[in-house]
Amino acid sequence: MSFLSSCTSGGCGAKIGAGELATYLAKLPRNTDPKLLVGFDRADDAAVYQLNDEQALISTVDFFSPMVEDPRMFGRIAAANAMSDIYAMGGKVLYGLNLVCFPQQLDKEILAEILVGGAEKVSEAGASLAGGHSIYDHEPKYGLAVTGLVHPEKFLRNDTPQPEDVLILTKALGVGLVQSAVRVGLASEEATAAALASMCHLNKYAAEKLAAYPVHACTDVTGFGLLGHASEMAGTEQTLIIDTAALPLLPDALHYAEAYLATAGGERNRRFVIDKVDLSEVPPAYQELLLDPQTSGGLLISVAAEAAADLLQALQVDDPAATIIGMVASERGAKPLVIL
Repeated sequence: MSFLSSCTSGGCGAKIGAGELATYLAKLPRNTDPKLLVGFDRADDAAVYQLNDEQALISTVDFFSPMVEDPRMFGRIAAANAMSDIYAMGGKVLYGLNLVCFPQQLDKEILAEILVGGAEKVSEAGASLAGGHSIYDHEPKYGLAVTGLVHPEKFLRNDTPQPEDVLILTKALGVGLVQSAVRVGLASEEATAAALASMCHLNKYAAEKLAAYPVHACTDVTGFGLLGHASEMAGTEQTLIIDTAALPLLPDALHYAEAYLATAGGERNRRFVIDKVDLSEVPPAYQELLLDPQTSGGLLISVAAEAAADLLQALQVDDPAATIIGMVASERGAKPLVIL
């Protein structure tokens, strides 16, 4: 049995839709612990728990089934993706715990390679791998529960942009579309290599630069696509303006969108944002790019306009795809998202 073919879906495209998830979470009791500074009620990227006046823990968990055939590459991507939430909150990764589901009939050397790949990325993050949990399952799945550290007054939220901020995206879009092309044998070598490099790249390098600039909000763009995560950033107070002509794209991603290699995750994202944005003037291919689920995607950063150019220059040292893609409107519009 092929490692990849044993799975019905993979990567962040397998996520439960944001709209559906909100319905389920609404039935859970609200947090009453004042030390839990961020919980699931805020739709933020990770939980934040205050330890003292100087320290707060960031806690997150992420796992999924594979989207690539190479087990070690899958481990790298899954680990990079799991740690990304810590970076989106402005924190430092301390340690991770492996989460493993694996079919009993598959070669266990595959599992060993997955774990090695994950460990490589945890090591690159300067963090420790502290243990984990494993079970047999019908499909392979891997990820991490990750703990990070941040100052309780300096962590970044995903829904606090300020009017006239500039929006920066640090990685190119199109991962889901490229992987769809890979599955049907249509992806070019250039597109495949670029997507793998992007998914493996840690958001650590971008996150380390943010503290020196007036960054007002940050989130990582993953399974809900750019529009899904941008709508969470806009919240109920702001309107984000995104210019499709400025979007950084993976090689051939636009071509695959034009060829209708869309994903089920992208359609779930469309249903989530349909009332938040008017896409009637946006070509169908660009709609798919905006909605495309991004496995281990980049950071979406809202920074004061006067500092945007300097931050962008700093980001591009390690994240050359980083690009200004829009701005926060000076006033709240009729909808939270405006697409040019």
